[in-house]
Amino acid sequence: MAEIRFYNGDDIPLELHKVRIVQKLDLVPVERRAEAINEAGFNTFLLKNKDIFLDMLTDSGVNAMSDRQLAAMMVADDSYAGSATFTRLTDKLKEIFDTDYFLPAHQGRAAENIIAMTFVKEGSIIPMNYHFTTTKAHITRLGGFVEELVIDEGIKLTSTHPFKGNFDLEKLETLFEKNGDKIPFVRIETGTNLIGGQPVSLENMEAVADIVHRHGKLVVMDASLLQDNLYFIKTREEQAKDLTLREITHRISKKMDIIYFSARKLGFARGGGIAIHDKSLYLKMRELVPMFEGFLTYGGMSVREMEAMAVGLDETMDMDVVSQGPLFIKYMTDELLMLGVPVVTPAGGLGCHLDASRFLSHVRQEEYPAGALAAAVYIAGGIRGMERGTISEQREADGSEHLASVELLRLALPRRVFTLSQVKYAVDRIKWLFDHRELIGGLRFVEEPSSLRFFFGRLEPVSDWPEKLVEAFRKDFKDSL
Repeated sequence: MAEIRFYNGDDIPLELHKVRIVQKLDLVPVERRAEAINEAGFNTFLLKNKDIFLDMLTDSGVNAMSDRQLAAMMVADDSYAGSATFTRLTDKLKEIFDTDYFLPAHQGRAAENIIAMTFVKEGSIIPMNYHFTTTKAHITRLGGFVEELVIDEGIKLTSTHPFKGNFDLEKLETLFEKNGDKIPFVRIETGTNLIGGQPVSLENMEAVADIVHRHGKLVVMDASLLQDNLYFIKTREEQAKDLTLREITHRISKKMDIIYFSARKLGFARGGGIAIHDKSLYLKMRELVPMFEGFLTYGGMSVREMEAMAVGLDETMDMDVVSQGPLFIKYMTDELLMLGVPVVTPAGGLGCHLDASRFLSHVRQEEYPAGALAAAVYIAGGIRGMERGTISEQREADGSEHLASVELLRLALPRRVFTLSQVKYAVDRIKWLFDHRELIGGLRFVEEPSSLRFFFGRLEPVSDWPEKLVEAFRKDFKDSL
């Protein structure tokens, strides 16, 4: 990837693509936005797309496909068994990960389910650098426990550490010494989703694998956010600066026993799967695919998506492609930082992350500051983000609230979707909101599922703060939307 400098000194990311298809957006008035978030139970997941201007909820399944991906979808082989499409996808995974076996699944959490059902039992302990919501739910559902072993720097939201997603190796060794017999595998998440999309270094991944293999256990990698992680390894890690993305990927995959991913993130398509080196591990999991997903050559996926996935995986090995997400995220993060808005640093992958605990320091954690901030950002700008804090956790067995380590609002930047002016609009509205942050109050549940409550739980404000926010917006912006 060549570094591009502007003659006038501007430090802005440059789109390395041209837009060929557009989709019209609507920005509804602030009064309608307040009504819409109330109808959605102050849960951004329950908003209707017609009321959303910039959808920064997630990058999952909403990244822009390339022309090559769209073209590939036209040659899909929809045979139920023995599909040539499956062969092309398997060959591409072999090329990238050097794995001999592949089990398709309809998305990443389906792959998690297969892995958990195969290896997790009552009392199992699964160490990981940091949990993801569905990963933890699959493990606890089967009676297992998650042990988070991210380095202390990982949950320091303001930091200069380049790899805040790294494992604490000493803690991992200690856990094996105390409970090694209860550990079936160790999970590495490349790009720790819930703490700001923070990457893991190549050195750390290799060291973790060496420890795990010395104890005779498996290493499982969640590669859903691998593309951003590859960019950070290439640009931040001295030992990798002269390696290609393919060489870095081979180094990583050589140390992994099982690699699973959501293609809604990795590969810019809709699907997922499990890539495996060893035949015996493949056979252990194989029967669960036709039982829960579909036949072994499609696994619940559309063959058109599989063709697009194969091309998307190939494009993930191109620095001009993988750099776009991190560069735009860094720009947005840096702009907010200059304006005094509290954000997670250094900028990671997936999206820009607002630190709700500092943004709304007057809102108690029991009143869900990250959820309240998500609702407020939507009211202020029609921007939908995702709460990544206590709402994303689940209650303890005794019914008490499990307070999250961090309270974040994630503003995802799907790849090749938003323009620079749209990012600048988001920065502007967030700055306005920060200057009026004292108006924002907390939330409380009125409808609370027992697990994954952030998906479909409903809340209400603890006061009339949404109405006050609308009044302040209308005063400052007059007739503007």
